[in-house]
Amino acid sequence: MKRLLTLMVMSSVLFLSGCGYNSLQQQDEGIKASWAEVLNQYQRRADLVPNLVNTVKGYAQQEKDVLLGVTEARAKVGSINVTPDMVNDEAKLKQFSQAQGELSGALSRLLVVTENYPQLKSDTLFRDLQAQLEGTENRITVARNRYIEEIKVYNTTVRSFPTNLTAKMFGMAVKPNFTVENEKAISAPPKVDFGNAPAK
Repeated sequence: MKRLLTLMVMSSVLFLSGCGYNSLQQQDEGIKASWAEVLNQYQRRADLVPNLVNTVKGYAQQEKDVLLGVTEARAKVGSINVTPDMVNDEAKLKQFSQAQGELSGALSRLLVVTENYPQLKSDTLFRDLQAQLEGTENRITVARNRYIEEIKVYNTTVRSFPTNLTAKMFGMAVKPNFTVENEKAISAPPKVDFGNAPAK
């Protein structure tokens, strides 16, 4: 009886190791780690927004609509309850990506407006914040691309035979991917004609 139990345990271990269970677990952990990095970089960007808005406000108070747009977009991002399980919920992931896309667009419009204020552009604090923002945007792109790749590998494993049987057995389903809709359109500065906007 003891020998039979030992054989059953050993068979289970061999089955789980040979059927992709370990790979699925490793890939799932990779997704969690890369998602945490995506959130970290987006939070870094959100933390820059108040200082950026206040600095611009000091030189361009009349651009209140643009400043308000950035503040509201940041508030919308902050109102979303971000959890590790979000990676499994397509609707929540889409809501999050839309909010981040709106903040990207609002920040692009803000930077377009700053072109009309030479004194602001030469302000040391503004230049520093702008450089931090550009660096953070690059980090967001890298982190998001890494996450998208992790999802692609995991989803391929979940769909492939024989690991698809293991995935089904343990309730491991395909995960939705994270994309920003119309990202190129959002990140491209809008064409705005300010005419003879006064430089402060």
